[in-house]
Amino acid sequence: MATDGFDIPIHRSLTQQIMLAGVPRDIAILNGTFVATFGLGLHSFWSIPVGLIIYTLAVVATKKDPQFFGCFRRHIKQKNYYGT
Repeated sequence: MATDGFDIPIHRSLTQQIMLAGVPRDIAILNGTFVATFGLGLHSFWSIPVGLIIYTLAVVATKKDPQFFGCFRRHIKQKNYYGT
């Protein structure tokens, strides 16, 4: 329920992630660097299909949840509460 005079329009670009080719920008740059390093630097051209597979999986994960990689990054950094 909105009261007159108290609505604040928020532009959609302030709440969405910056995407590059359908995946978050940092993931796209990381994947492109991986492919360029192994493909051009080491002449291992098998990295191109591997990079395409990683890119496809990243697009699928981003379409399901745009915040997937941020959530996954926090999950990896989180410590176990109950230590073994």
